[in-house]
Amino acid sequence: MDKIERMRELNAMLARASDAYYNTGTEIMSDHEYDALYDELESLERETGVILNGSRTQQVGYEVASSLKKVRHASRMLSLEKTKSVDELKSWLGDRVGFLSWKLDGLTLVLTYSGGELVQAVTRGNGEIGEDITANARHIIGIPSAVPFKGELVVRGESLMKYCDFERVNAETDEGAKYKNPRNLCVGTVRNLDSRVTAERNVNFFAFNLVSAHGYEENSFSKRLEWLASLGFQTVQGRLVDSKNIEESVMEFESAITKNEFPSDGLVLTFDDVEYGLSLGQTSHAPRNGIAFKWRDETADTTLREVEWSASRTGLLNPIALFDPVELEGTTVSRALVHNLSIVKQLRLGIGDTLTIFKANMIIPQVLENKTCSGSLEIPAVCPVCGGKTEIRISDDDVETLVCGNPECAAKHIGKFEHFVGRDAMNIVGMSTATIEVLVSEGFVREFRDFYHLDDHKERIVSLEGFGEKSYQKMQEAIESSRHTELSRVLYALGIPNIGRAAARLICAEYTTPEALERLTADELTAIDGIGEVLAGEYIRFFADETKLSEYRRLVAELDIALPEQISFESAIAGKSFVITGSVHIWKNRNELKAYIEANGGRVASAVSSKTDYLINNDTLSGSTKNKTARSLGIPVISEEEFRKMV
Repeated sequence: MDKIERMRELNAMLARASDAYYNTGTEIMSDHEYDALYDELESLERETGVILNGSRTQQVGYEVASSLKKVRHASRMLSLEKTKSVDELKSWLGDRVGFLSWKLDGLTLVLTYSGGELVQAVTRGNGEIGEDITANARHIIGIPSAVPFKGELVVRGESLMKYCDFERVNAETDEGAKYKNPRNLCVGTVRNLDSRVTAERNVNFFAFNLVSAHGYEENSFSKRLEWLASLGFQTVQGRLVDSKNIEESVMEFESAITKNEFPSDGLVLTFDDVEYGLSLGQTSHAPRNGIAFKWRDETADTTLREVEWSASRTGLLNPIALFDPVELEGTTVSRALVHNLSIVKQLRLGIGDTLTIFKANMIIPQVLENKTCSGSLEIPAVCPVCGGKTEIRISDDDVETLVCGNPECAAKHIGKFEHFVGRDAMNIVGMSTATIEVLVSEGFVREFRDFYHLDDHKERIVSLEGFGEKSYQKMQEAIESSRHTELSRVLYALGIPNIGRAAARLICAEYTTPEALERLTADELTAIDGIGEVLAGEYIRFFADETKLSEYRRLVAELDIALPEQISFESAIAGKSFVITGSVHIWKNRNELKAYIEANGGRVASAVSSKTDYLINNDTLSGSTKNKTARSLGIPVISEEEFRKMV
């Protein structure tokens, strides 16, 4: 390819990756890939002496593409030159004193204060024009809304999220909307149009530079940060260094990475003498008063043995590279997420290929390169979970993903299995959502009965990350224990719409065998006190579905269902119907009182009717609708204390 043409191609690729990464939070290539393309472009520019109009080497940031108000920065925000060599870092510093700090991996913000009040917060944007996120900034930890300094104050810093908050938010997020890393989540949160989202997600801000403070004079960079801390800002962690201790300091930062609660992608070295640093000026895209240090990642070569396609709730099939175990940064690594089909194709993966693995930010395993590039990997034509046909979808950013097209795929119904194992249902103790997702994505669980046949996959399960012999045995014990259950739990576990625990108990009190449950008619159901037409309709529709009926029968065959307990007719409330309303005091809550009544042979309905024997309401004289209805029907209204005396 012609060198100029290659430069055009590189510019286009870099522009697209930058826009996706910074404006939408989508990662279409790794940092290593981006840096390699950038370095190739820079090399070609030096070789040819040509810099194309709009070259990415002359850009400082990325184009803004959102509905937030655009703001022009008072001064252009430039990117630092970078190095991966400690010797270069030491040479750059010379005999000067520098301030070495974390290079935080988040979204840069510029804050402006006037009269001691925060008046504006702007994102970096493209270095010249950013976005106004002032409303959100008022909800970011580490940004004071007011400071004791009354002069004009401009501060730069990084907004970012702790790993624990990233994991918390991702756990609460629908699968299709999950974020790949804390930085992408931070970008999406800070630029969100609803400031409540920012407040709920615990975004932090760390000041890393005092741009200006009219009336404040201090030439030491480190002391400026100390002053900002005294004003109420969180400031970036760092230390003073010189040529004698800089190597040791870099090593200490490196050893602290795994304990760092915030994401970082390197270090920043700045001259502590602010005036000296500014006197050095700047290039077209980088200031000369600072330099970025990026970790020289430890890498290891290994052999690709398998690509696992992990199914998600949205039907996405996420590729995971499984390879021979290697030691990286003190831990053993044997798998790495490849993110999407586009990256699979870019890496030209094939089973048996030689891969170079590294840990992004020394934490997250990733594939750096494929040294053999066989490109022979077969993209699965069917979903590993349900066997349904797969589809390749292309996003607006030209990112290819593989999805399962079957709307009934078990992976899309994780909630169904979460309900099934719940405490009030089959009560499989310790069966977490994360465990269910793994069992489903591996194809071990496709329907309810499969929980009782996990021993067929024992060898594979104990080899999975996060599992082992001990955890497997504990899981199996909980599953075996759940086989011995009662019919009402089984009925509730099916997840029939509107059939809650109470309704399931009412039905199973009248019809006591699994066979009877599947044959009930609408008339038989509505004849049960507490079961109305809506519930009966949902119930009938469920068992009329041949697929659901077959799944129910296969489940029942796995269980040891106890006969219903004989109700003691010596109980004063046996056979009586109650309605509970208002707050309770003797029992912990209304559910506990309800359970007590049912355990003693009584029934609990939600509405007062002619079939109700008692209305329990501690405010017996209230004018509530239920009290009025009860009085009109001649039904006694009793307090908890009166009820307790009855039993």
